[in-house]
Amino acid sequence: MAGAVLLTLNTRLEPATIAYMLEHSEAKVIIVDTSFGAVMGDALAQAKTGAGLLVVDIADPQYTGTGARIGALDYEALLQEGRPVEYTPPADEWDSIALSYTSGTTSRPKGVVYSHRGCHLQATDTNLFWAMGRHPVFLWTSPMFHCNGWHFPWTVVLLAGTHVCLREVAPQKIFQLIAAEKVTHLGGAPTVLSMLVNAPKEHQVPLHGPVEILTAGAPPTSALVQATEALGFNLTQMYGLTETYGQVLISEHKEEYTLETPDVQARLKARQGVRIPLGGRVTVGDMQTCEEKPHDGQSMGEILIRGNVVMKGYLKNEKATEEAFAGEWFHSGDLAVVEQDGYIQIKDRAKDVIISGGENISTVEVEEAVNKHPAVVEVAVVAQPHEKWGEVPCAFVTLKSGLPGTEELAKEIMESAKAHLAKFKVPKRVIFQDLPRNGAGKIQKFVLREVAKKDAAANPKSKL
Repeated sequence: MAGAVLLTLNTRLEPATIAYMLEHSEAKVIIVDTSFGAVMGDALAQAKTGAGLLVVDIADPQYTGTGARIGALDYEALLQEGRPVEYTPPADEWDSIALSYTSGTTSRPKGVVYSHRGCHLQATDTNLFWAMGRHPVFLWTSPMFHCNGWHFPWTVVLLAGTHVCLREVAPQKIFQLIAAEKVTHLGGAPTVLSMLVNAPKEHQVPLHGPVEILTAGAPPTSALVQATEALGFNLTQMYGLTETYGQVLISEHKEEYTLETPDVQARLKARQGVRIPLGGRVTVGDMQTCEEKPHDGQSMGEILIRGNVVMKGYLKNEKATEEAFAGEWFHSGDLAVVEQDGYIQIKDRAKDVIISGGENISTVEVEEAVNKHPAVVEVAVVAQPHEKWGEVPCAFVTLKSGLPGTEELAKEIMESAKAHLAKFKVPKRVIFQDLPRNGAGKIQKFVLREVAKKDAAANPKSKL
């Protein structure tokens, strides 16, 4: 209604990256929660355009931590300067409505531009595929800055629902709020599911009734799906990217799944699924020619997407935009197969596939196997250099609280994985440590690859 484009900033990023986003986006007004005042103050000092920005403070009366006021006025005062206007739709639904920056790893973050049409379709589609109904109570366990909050800021308002907000993801608080606010829906990455599943039993308050939970960000293991549903949640797995306004695939539940064993049901639910109703076209095809792969559950290709829920392009980056849309499809960079029932299942990121002795190894498949060991909370698998095979799988494991990361346990985990994997796919090394994450909460595998490389150089005898 203000005629502006909304830019969501990642509150976990360092000041230099935030400064880059402010400059690159040519931001004019910035609204800052006082709890982030110090970080934003540093970012504004580093941004060449910082002096020209109108800075507005939000002071949350419920926030008890330290904060800094850095703005010229506060949000309530800003509202008093406004005037009532009647909403009118944009003259062109292809106009830009929002900007979300991807989480950069080795390069600068790219600005993903959204249109009014794409956001409208995504908000409507989320209600269709998740059957949210009127007046949902949505608990925020995913950050609002990540992929424009998966478009839930608009979806929940569209349905006249209630937003229940969290400053940090704390399992005990989540269970308390579900009970107190009668939460009906929440969404989060598999990390959030893991936190809920591994919370102390005394913090796991029984659910008041059916609570829907949507997960995305990385493929969850079937064991994690099963453990989450054992708490009383009904879990739905979906797939999407910042460039696709969030979700484009949904693991639609079928009635015949109930005839399967719990293990099989969990595996089926962990798949990425089929396209959402208004999501355009999604296929798995050759990375170069875009030719569609057969639906045999074996032929691996790249997930390719086209339609109205694909971004307009990368802001001020024509080269990256052209590369992303080569062959008139958006290239996701995710490798997957299509099973005989038409459901898509991710096997890996193109850059993460391990090629060992000429054989492709899916890190997702190896992670699934390692995660079946009862001591494992989280695992990330990367390639480790190997003199004979070129590279082999190396597993980085986070253990359940209080368990020691011994060499004996590492061997036990590798032995356990053998029951689920071909011999060449079994990790040749297990390293116990916390998993590094970026500002959006995604595991930074490029960091782990460097650790694995140094470990291989320091421990040549460990190469099997």
